[in-house]
Amino acid sequence: MSNRKPAKFDQKLKGWKAIGQHLGVGAASAQHWAKSGMPVRRDGRFVVADAEALREWLGRESHMPGPAHVLTDDADVSAALKESINAVRRSKRRK
Repeated sequence: MSNRKPAKFDQKLKGWKAIGQHLGVGAASAQHWAKSGMPVRRDGRFVVADAEALREWLGRESHMPGPAHVLTDDADVSAALKESINAVRRSKRRK
């Protein structure tokens, strides 16, 4: 079983370890991504990130039409898949 916390849209992630766990990567990868533009900020001696801002950033980096879904243990995978399929269909209609 994973130690990841459920994704909430207003969730604040504190520290590289928490940010990495939320994204499913290690702390070192999270630090590397931050150097590449991942939205994080300093709060005293800690680094913090907003879970929703990370979803939006992942979506932009993945060239998706909207925010990416960060799947956690209690995430509704079918709803995420349906939303992704609908987004692709909408983008095909616009062309």
